[in-house]
Formats: sequence, C-alpha cells, structure tokens
Amino acid sequence: MSPSKTESSHTTHAADEDTRNLDIKIYVNGEIVPREEAKISVYDSGFMLGDGMWEGMRLYEGKWAFFDEHMDRFFNSCKAVSLDVGMDKAGVLDALTKTAKANGMTNDVHCRLMLTRGVKVKPFQHPSLSQSGPTMVIIMEHSKPVETLQKKGIRLATVPQVRGLPMSQDAKYNSHSKLNCVIACLQAEQAGADEGLMLDPHGFVNTTNACNFFIVRRGEVWTSTGDYCMNGVTRQKVIDICKDNAIPVFEKNFSLYEAYGADEAFLTGTFGAQTPVAEIDGKSIGTGERQIMARIQAVYKDLIKQNISNQLDV
Repeated sequence: MSPSKTESSHTTHAADEDTRNLDIKIYVNGEIVPREEAKISVYDSGFMLGDGMWEGMRLYEGKWAFFDEHMDRFFNSCKAVSLDVGMDKAGVLDALTKTAKANGMTNDVHCRLMLTRGVKVKPFQHPSLSQSGPTMVIIMEHSKPVETLQKKGIRLATVPQVRGLPMSQDAKYNSHSKLNCVIACLQAEQAGADEGLMLDPHGFVNTTNACNFFIVRRGEVWTSTGDYCMNGVTRQKVIDICKDNAIPVFEKNFSLYEAYGADEAFLTGTFGAQTPVAEIDGKSIGTGERQIMARIQAVYKDLIKQNISNQLDV
C-alpha cells in the first residue's frame, strides 16, 4: 500500500516551514518585486519549452558558498546552448546581493537563479523567435533542512526512468527541462519511496532524480563515473575532501548489487549538503552507523567557512 502524501513528502529538499517566505521579494529582469507581483509572460521560452538554465546556491553569513564554481557551471551551460546571460559574473553577484538585501537575508537561505531565452514572438520552438533578450529570475527563501533528514535518512526506489546519453540531453546541463527527473520522482513515489534511484543507459547506478549518489564499502567511497550525471558542485567537493583526507574514493561503474551491500550511502546537493540514505528498494543500508559520511560532513562544514571567509565583502 502506498504511503500518504504526508508520509511520502520526506525528500532531500524538505525544509522547516518559515512564514517569512510568504512575503519575500523576487528579482525579475532587474526589478525586485513582492512575491505576488513576480510574473513572466506565458510566451516566455522557459514556460513554453523549458528552454533555460538555473543554478541553486546557499547563503552563509552573507556570502554565497562556492560562488565561483556555481558560476562556472552556469555560464558554461548557457554558452553550450547559445544562451546569452546578458551580464558577467560580477553582474550576477550584484543582482544576488541586491535581492538578498531587499529581503534582509544573510543565513540559512536557498537561492534559485533562473535564466531563460526570453519571450517569444510566436508560440513555437525555434530559438530565433526569442527576440527581446533573456529572462532572469532570482528566488530566495529562508530555507533550513529539517533535522529528520539527518536522523531518518532517505528511502530510495530504483526506477525504470534512466539518465540519458549526452547526445539526447546531457545530464550535465542544469536545465529547466526536468521532465526526465520528474518522471523518476513520480515512479519512486508510486513505489512508496521518497526519491528515485536512477540507473545509467548501461544499467549501472547513477544518481537520484534530485541529487548525486555515493556509497561506502569497506572504507572506500564510490560514486558513478560522472558520464551521465549532473556535475554537482557538492559532489566534486566530496570527492576532493576524500582525496585530501586519505579517504579512498572512486568514480566508477557499480551495480545495485554493490549498492544494496553498502555500509553507508548518502546523497549530495547544494541544499542538503550530505543526506544519508536509509534504504534502497526496501533494503536497509548498513547498520545505521555513518562514520565516513560524518567525517566528510565535518570537513565540508569547515570548507564552507573557509570559502566564505576568503570572499570580499560586497
């Protein structure tokens, strides 16, 4: 029997309720407006076709963690699809800073920066029909992960929806076209799990519908090759942390057989950082002890502090 909506809402993006988010101000094409006034055209290419890129970031003590890495991914993705951002990295930072200031936000803040190809003159696919320049929207919310994410962990179900090949839609694009992942999420929900564990086209374990995926076996940290998954900023930080702290780490192909028998498993993403996985396909992972993940978490927190302390005040 499938769980209720309340029971199945425990995801890697579950956050504490914060009523301040009802009155946030949102950046829309250079203007900062109240939430209820933040609107875009139904002719916008992002709404019509999912033609756009986005980036998720977190604000710590008034600074954006790993800003340069996020901007590198954002600008590279936009360049790859010939999407003109309309400003440089300094311009994006200025827009972020103004939006945070307008909301009085400094900490425990999650941002979704979105850019589309802009408003079309006709409701068709061709990019040349977007003639008025890009649409940029910045949504910032007071957002702190619920404590149960760390205590309870996430339940995953392997889903039939796979991550595609780079020549169909490269998973490295953080694009608005997320239907593939939405379908995977629906399949997991219908299986009674929190999120979907997606395989690559060859049947190897890849990623979830929302986050990158890691396992720990006999003291070694494993994750996918990266050929078919989002090149997550947090994913790379975890790999770097392992390399710098004598924790064996491997980007490799592995099957569900290895995942089921893992001592630990966890997800990585900007919002939750490192989130433990409690079970996969109804099978409990390890004994519930997460020594390697806890060690990585401690170093990651220090890395964030170091990163934001090295940034100049703006």
